[in-house]
Amino acid sequence: MQTRQLGPFTVSAIGLGCMNLSHAYGVPPPPETAAPVLLAALDAGITLFDTAALYGFGANETLVGKVLAKHRSRFTLASKCGMQGVDVAGDGKLVRVIDGRPATIKATCEASLRRLQTDVIDLYYLHRWDKKVPIEDSVGALSELVRAGKIRAIGLSEVSSATLRRAHAVHPISAVQTEYSLWTRNPEIAVLQACRELGAALVAFSPVARGFLCGAAIDVNALEAKDIRRAMPRFAPDNHAANLKLLPAYHAIAQEAGCTPAQLALAWLLHQGEHIIPIPGTTSVAHLQEDLGADKVTLGADVLARLQALINQKTVAGARYSAQSASEVDTETF
Repeated sequence: MQTRQLGPFTVSAIGLGCMNLSHAYGVPPPPETAAPVLLAALDAGITLFDTAALYGFGANETLVGKVLAKHRSRFTLASKCGMQGVDVAGDGKLVRVIDGRPATIKATCEASLRRLQTDVIDLYYLHRWDKKVPIEDSVGALSELVRAGKIRAIGLSEVSSATLRRAHAVHPISAVQTEYSLWTRNPEIAVLQACRELGAALVAFSPVARGFLCGAAIDVNALEAKDIRRAMPRFAPDNHAANLKLLPAYHAIAQEAGCTPAQLALAWLLHQGEHIIPIPGTTSVAHLQEDLGADKVTLGADVLARLQALINQKTVAGARYSAQSASEVDTETF
């Protein structure tokens, strides 16, 4: 597989987003089903595994640690702090809380190290910028974790170019993780260029548009009750119906390029810059192997131009987040 630079690390050009194995898209698979996906990814040459304290409220880190700890020297491990499950009401029920205070960041890191069964996390992201805390304070806490040998490099998730530059002035930022795909182009406003200038990688989550660009049309009525797409405007009935009209032409381009729709979406990202690393997630070994085939897909200028024109911020119906979720991110918007 091709490799790309991620701060001080050389990693596979396509990483694995581990969230799907414990979180977000309905009922997650049991550990005995999830474990083979992680091991298959490792055997296939993936050397970047991405998790977070939030995913499954610690369950995903626990899974990654249990399955991959014995192979720790073979991959770059990324996790995140600043957003996690907290028992706010004292009733044992965890709720998602954004908290970027230095003490919370350090405590979260210690808990993550235990769950991941490792002495050090290679790349540790601030999952969301807590706007009640200056970014300089949160990144300052992360820099102390670097000096303490708890983490090796710092990343930010869902931040604007201005916030990235402020953070980078405190400590070098190795990566920015944000949603980037044919149907979410926000990084193109300024974050991509800022990453290029500062030497940071752009780690693209949801690179296949939350499954929309994977082939078969998604039946939104069949989504499980806890599937986060149910609250996303692009999957609301009217918007989804409009977006489905983009797929026939998209599938035709994939057929012409000799690849699957999912591979086309990932290949498009890989062609956008050498500092871009997509991290698709899956619960299926077969889908994992399909995704990795994007590494071998070459797209000509004409195909890239047609894709750009077909699916972009002007042709996609609906915002990527609800108003509440959008208020929690710091990215530039169209």
